[in-house]
Amino acid sequence: MSSLVPLNGHDSVSLWDRFCSLLWYHDDLGFWLDASRMGLQQDDLDQLEEPFQRAFAAMAALEAGAIANADEQRQVGHYWLRNPSLAPDPNTAAHIQSEIEAIAGFGAAVLAGSLAAPDGPFTDVLWIGIGGSGLGPLLMIRALQQEGAGLPFHFFDNVDPQGISRTLAALGPRLRTTLVVVVSKSGGTPEPRLGMEQARARLEAAGGTWARQAVAVTMLGSALDQKAEAEGWLRRFDMFDWVGGRTSITSAVGLLPAALIGADGQAFLEGAAAMDEATRRAEVLANPAALLAASWYAAGGGQGRRDMVVLPYRDRLEVFSRYLQQLVMESLGKALDRDGMPVHQGLAVYGNKGSTDQHAYVQQLRDGLDNFFVTFIEGLDDPVDVGPINDEHPADFLEGFLQGTRAALSEGGRQSLTITLRRFDARSLGALVALFERAVGLYGELVNVNAYHQPGVEAGKKAAAVILALQGRLEALLADGREWSLEELRAHLELASPEPLFWSLRHLCANGRGYTASGHWGQPSSLRVRRG
Repeated sequence: MSSLVPLNGHDSVSLWDRFCSLLWYHDDLGFWLDASRMGLQQDDLDQLEEPFQRAFAAMAALEAGAIANADEQRQVGHYWLRNPSLAPDPNTAAHIQSEIEAIAGFGAAVLAGSLAAPDGPFTDVLWIGIGGSGLGPLLMIRALQQEGAGLPFHFFDNVDPQGISRTLAALGPRLRTTLVVVVSKSGGTPEPRLGMEQARARLEAAGGTWARQAVAVTMLGSALDQKAEAEGWLRRFDMFDWVGGRTSITSAVGLLPAALIGADGQAFLEGAAAMDEATRRAEVLANPAALLAASWYAAGGGQGRRDMVVLPYRDRLEVFSRYLQQLVMESLGKALDRDGMPVHQGLAVYGNKGSTDQHAYVQQLRDGLDNFFVTFIEGLDDPVDVGPINDEHPADFLEGFLQGTRAALSEGGRQSLTITLRRFDARSLGALVALFERAVGLYGELVNVNAYHQPGVEAGKKAAAVILALQGRLEALLADGREWSLEELRAHLELASPEPLFWSLRHLCANGRGYTASGHWGQPSSLRVRRG
C-alpha cells in the first residue's frame, strides 16, 4: 500500500484516508479494528518489518509445538484448544476434543438436573481459583450469562477471610446443593487450597457431601488430581501442562463456567479459532494482532512508556480491563530480555467502562499527562426491550458518548484505538480474547521478552513462604508466655531488621489469638509482646 498519511498536521480528507488505511475488518466475525488515531507512522512500519517477520516465524513455531516457556521447558498450546487439529500429535488432539465434549455433557447434565447433589439439583456454583483461574471464569459469567439462565456463581478468588465469610454467608443452607469447582493447575497454589479447605469444612458442617459436590480442574497427575481421584470427586477436568493460567480461558477454566450458565461454549471456541486464523497473516496491516502490537510499540517507543486504558462501552465487558491486566502485564512485564539483559519492559493496563468513566478520569486523559492510549470497545447490537422514550434511544447516546470522547481525545493530541463488534455474543468474545492473546505474543517478540513465564510472580510466592515460616518460628518462640521486646525477638531469630516481626505481631494481636502488646503501636521500638 502507499505510505500512511501522518497522524498530525492533516486535514479532514487526509484523516479519512488514514482511517481507511488503518481500518481492519472481518466480515464473518463482524469485527472492526481502527488504529487510525494511534501514532503509528510509515517509518514505524518500515523499521518493524524485519522484527515482525521474526515474530511471525516465532508464533508459527509456538503453534507447531516449540518450547516457548524455557524456564519450565513447556510448550505453549492455548491455540490448540480451539483447533485441536493444530496440536503436535494425534493423542493430544483427541484428548482436547474429549475434554471439550465432556465439559459440555457435564454442564448439560447439571442444568437438566440429571446430575445432582445428594439433597437435590444443584442451585449454585462456588468457583475457587486465583489469577487467570478466577479472572477468566469471572469474565465469562459477567459477559455471557443471561438473566435467569444457568446457575448463579460465587467466587473465592482470594484468601481474604472477610470475603470468604461473606460468600459462605450468602450461600447459607444452599451449600448443601452447591457445586464446588476447585481450580489449580499444579494443585499446590496456597490460595485455592486454603479456599477449598474452608469451603469443605463449612459444606460438611452443613450436612453436604463433598465428594458428590466437588469438581477439580487441574493437571492430570497433580496433587489436586490425585486427591480428587482418591476421594472419588464428582468430576476431574484437565488443565493441561502446556496452558498457562492467563491463557486458559478456552480450556475448562472458561468452558466449564460457560456450560454451567447455558452459554454457547462452542461458539466461543469458534470465534477464537476464526481470529487465530486471521492473525496468522504475515502482513502487519492485514493482521489485526500485528496492527495492535505495532500501535502499542509506536505509542510507547518499544518500552511501554504509555499505559493502555481500556474503555468498553458495554456493561458486560466491565471486567475485561481486569482480565487484560493479567494477560498483558504478566506476559510483558519483565526485568530481563531473552538474552539476559536488563530491560524492565511492560505495558500497564487499567480501565473500567464507558460512558461511566467520562465522568471519572477522562478529564485527565484529555487535559493531563499524555502517558497513555485508550482502547475503546463497542458492540452495535441493542436489546429490543430498551427502546426509545420521547424519541430518545439510550443506545444513540452511548454511541454519541464514545464518538465524542474519541474526538475530544484526538483534538487534544491523545491516541486511541477502537474495536467495534457487530454483535456482542460468545463468538465475538472468543475473537476478542484471541486477538489480545496474539497481540501480546507478537509484542513480546518485538521487545525480545519471554511472554510465557512469570518470574516476578514466583518471587512473590517464595517471599510469602519465607514470611509464613518466620511467623511460625515467632509463634513458637512466644509459646512459653515470656514477654519479649522487638529487639530481643530480632536478635533471637537472627534477623537484620525487626520490621517483619512488627507486621506479623500487629496482625496476631489484632485478631484475638491470645497475643498482647504493651507500648505504643505508633512507636514500634517501644513494643513488648507476649502470649497470654
